[in-house]
Amino acid sequence: MRILVTGGGGFLGSHLVERLEADGHDVFAARRRDYDLTRWEDSTAMFEEARPERVFHLAAEVGGIGANLENPGRYWYANLMMGAHVLEQSRLHRIEKLVIVGTVCAYPKLTPVPFKEENLWDGYPEETNAPYGVAKKAVLVGAQAYREQYGLHSVYLLPTNLYGPRDNFHPTNAHVIPDLIRKMIESSDEIVLWGDGSPTREFLYVDDCVEGLVLAADRYDGAEPVNLGAGKEISIRELADVVAKVTGFTGRIEWDPTKPNGQPRRSVDASRARELFGFEARTPLREGLERTVAWYRQQAPAYAPS
Repeated sequence: MRILVTGGGGFLGSHLVERLEADGHDVFAARRRDYDLTRWEDSTAMFEEARPERVFHLAAEVGGIGANLENPGRYWYANLMMGAHVLEQSRLHRIEKLVIVGTVCAYPKLTPVPFKEENLWDGYPEETNAPYGVAKKAVLVGAQAYREQYGLHSVYLLPTNLYGPRDNFHPTNAHVIPDLIRKMIESSDEIVLWGDGSPTREFLYVDDCVEGLVLAADRYDGAEPVNLGAGKEISIRELADVVAKVTGFTGRIEWDPTKPNGQPRRSVDASRARELFGFEARTPLREGLERTVAWYRQQAPAYAPS
């Protein structure tokens, strides 16, 4: 099958492209440097060049809490426009199946844990990532509307926090796991972490997420969103202790409570994915962290300040 992956050069996208190629598909990996999907002209050129039968829409603009606070307008606009353009191009090109990757950030701030898909509209997202989350949620509405009016077969997946090799380890816009790994490997003395360490998160290893995307593309064709998760909740303070053990960090961890914590708790109910298309995460957190740390140690020179 001829498959287009937007964000094909990114963290999740590069792993998905490898998997699809290994499965024998002809994959067109669209990268940001070649196509600005906030522009209609670029999205048109991408679809005309790719000529896909199936599309995975992974392209997104987002970062950690600091980056979200600095770019609320950009993240709202970019994610909304990219999603709208991919939906419309998929309609025009009569795509066989469109798989859209949403975000767990779309859930309301105080959603009861574990998050169930029916909770998605029960309130407003946590403030620091609300523009991004709302934009992604609007794409879900668009996908459902296009299914109803045009018969576009699209599915919408909500992965929890991802991590793994090739993650974004940038000093100012990385998510929590790569940020912890980078800081603990680079420092032997003291590191400062935002908040008080009390929020909880659930982490999904990137290869497990890829498996969920592939299974959903092959086995699911419903209008309702579906969570992808591992079913294990851990506090940021506990996570920092685990990453310290894996990296060998023995220095001091200082918490800065003047900085925002983000969403208080985050963990999803992935039972719908298991029931509808047989998805189940298989990589334990400690094992996934060890693989990620090993990869980063090999690649660390590429992230050193120039």
